[in-house]
Amino acid sequence: MNNDLILLGHGSGGRLSHQLLDELIIPALSGIAQAAQNDSALLDQVAGQLAYTTDSFVVDPIFFPGGTIGSLAVHGTVNDLAMMGARPLYLSVGLIIEESFGKADLGTILADMRRAADAAGVRIVTGDTKVVPRGKADKIFITTSGIGVIEHNLQIHGANARPGDKVILSGTAGDHGIAVMIGREGINVGSDVRSDSAALNGLVAEIIACAGDRLHVLRDPTRGGIATTVKEIAQQSGVAVTLREEALPVNPAVRGVCSILGLDPLFVANEGKLLAFVAPDAAEQLLATMRRHPLGEHAAIIGQVEAAPSGRVSMETTVGGTRAVEMLAGEQLPRIC
Repeated sequence: MNNDLILLGHGSGGRLSHQLLDELIIPALSGIAQAAQNDSALLDQVAGQLAYTTDSFVVDPIFFPGGTIGSLAVHGTVNDLAMMGARPLYLSVGLIIEESFGKADLGTILADMRRAADAAGVRIVTGDTKVVPRGKADKIFITTSGIGVIEHNLQIHGANARPGDKVILSGTAGDHGIAVMIGREGINVGSDVRSDSAALNGLVAEIIACAGDRLHVLRDPTRGGIATTVKEIAQQSGVAVTLREEALPVNPAVRGVCSILGLDPLFVANEGKLLAFVAPDAAEQLLATMRRHPLGEHAAIIGQVEAAPSGRVSMETTVGGTRAVEMLAGEQLPRIC
């Protein structure tokens, strides 16, 4: 028996399963004592409305410049809660592991999850592990669910964009998607392109404190990128949005890779950026606040909301023209999260 690899028996619920949980998974993720390991986690009562979300992660490769599938899983779920204005509290973790996956790689992923959770101030309180035969998965898939609490009366949601609102992007576009592509294809671009994967709840707390009820929408532009996310918000809110190409911040290395591959940064995924739709009288103050935060230092106002036509998104190009912006059709870059 190879003690360095995951075996089918590790998912059987028997002795090997308990060894994997007790010796690797639980110590890495939560450290919950054996006496407290039950079929459900008991959560403390909180004062406020609860937010709940779930997501699955199948990124390829599982290790990429700037992150791993483990840190990405935590960041993605934390950010989904934060975009509702919630303070993330608890996470659950489901692991689907392919037979013969290395225990050392699993340990690295679990450690990254724990570090990401600790940094975001959330607790991993429950989970599940399954092992599938070789060839029935691709190394490891992770499903995370999260619970957070909304401790204010603000209405922060995709249907709340209003004419006149300014659209603020918290940083450079497309870093995550291009980092994953570079890692997958082994592309040598001669520069340091890294995923932007990060937990945004700390930045969101400062945004809420600064803008208050002048903040109308928060959204993280993951799959489909900024273009698809802005289009979703325009449709939800029944407004039009005009973006300015010259205002869109893009890492020069990312822009170079996009040019080589024929990609548009506007459609490339991000995992550590957010879009904020805010009343015009709060935009400059909020921009300054965001730029003082490590995750918002490259923030920029990239557009504004107009009353009509409903659902339209357009881009003012650098050459002086205007083009329509639609949702991503198909997958520009597959398996980026």
